[in-house]
Amino acid sequence: IGRRNAGPEKIRQLAERIEAEAHAAGMDITFYIGNELYYSSEAVHALEEGMACTMADSSYVLVEFGPMDSMEHIRGGIYQILSAGYRPIVAHAERYESVCGKVEHIEDLTAMGCYIQVNAGSVMGQYGMRSRQFIKKVMKRELVHFVATDCHDTDRRGPKLLECARYMERKFGKEYTHRLLCENPACVIENRYI
Repeated sequence: IGRRNAGPEKIRQLAERIEAEAHAAGMDITFYIGNELYYSSEAVHALEEGMACTMADSSYVLVEFGPMDSMEHIRGGIYQILSAGYRPIVAHAERYESVCGKVEHIEDLTAMGCYIQVNAGSVMGQYGMRSRQFIKKVMKRELVHFVATDCHDTDRRGPKLLECARYMERKFGKEYTHRLLCENPACVIENRYI
């Protein structure tokens, strides 16, 4: 939300249509809606007015910042979202210049009460070694809470989540991988604290 994204009603309609088609094809799948919320001073207003979705109708909000935003701007945004009673998840934290390379910044953000999401492609080194090395450092300290696809299509930015899960199990262990890919997302769906 905030850029070319569909609104909550459109997202809900699309999810219902896809779920119905999946069930008609014999697949027992449940879809939960949500969207990235591009942070601006209007972010909380958009959430409160129903112009943006939380994740799975929970209090978790997937919030994206600009790649060149300062750490102070990111902290301020997180504080605003927390103060409104939401649980922010920082989307693809490895993309932010002010954060990337400084594990202490991730520690600061998690100490504030937010959660960290990174992209599967970045974990796998698809976006360069700098991102991959940074993710490796924060994952070794178990500072990442979610790994997601950031999938936009099946070609250039395909999901590749199974490949990433196998890699993560080898590098970071089955327990942590299961937490990131299964347990933490279940907490979001059930609106429980991680």
